[in-house]
Amino acid sequence: MSTIKEQIRADLTTAMKAKDTLVTGTLRMVLAAIGAEEVSGKAARELTDDDVLKVLARESKKRAESASIFAENDREELAAKERAEGEIIARYLPSQLDDAELAAVVDQAYAAVAEQTGDAPTMKQMGQIMGQATALAAGRADGKRLSAAVRARLQ
Repeated sequence: MSTIKEQIRADLTTAMKAKDTLVTGTLRMVLAAIGAEEVSGKAARELTDDDVLKVLARESKKRAESASIFAENDREELAAKERAEGEIIARYLPSQLDDAELAAVVDQAYAAVAEQTGDAPTMKQMGQIMGQATALAAGRADGKRLSAAVRARLQ
């Protein structure tokens, strides 16, 4: 079993004993998403920590998008709830790269593609650079942020 999933289950038990309804509800939703991912596809399988992190990142992104939509529609109480749930989920995600670290990852990916092609990469090689940079970032940077950094480096 995934160690992250075990930690979430343990934290759920603690939250239930403390009668913390927000944390309890959020962790139950996260475990349901992990369970749904485990049974999706042709064969049921046990998720690895990397797979669980992908599910957590997806759930966190959903909360951020919902919060922004609620805020745009003057539903601040619902936006605050979504933000709070996102913060709870973020506890289990690796820390995000800051701008300097992100630039270093993009530079490293750029250099790797330049070495492979033997030429300075252009926008045509953006997909290759993104593939390298995504692997190097290992879930510690949002795809949109990573894409923007790669585009800036190529221009």
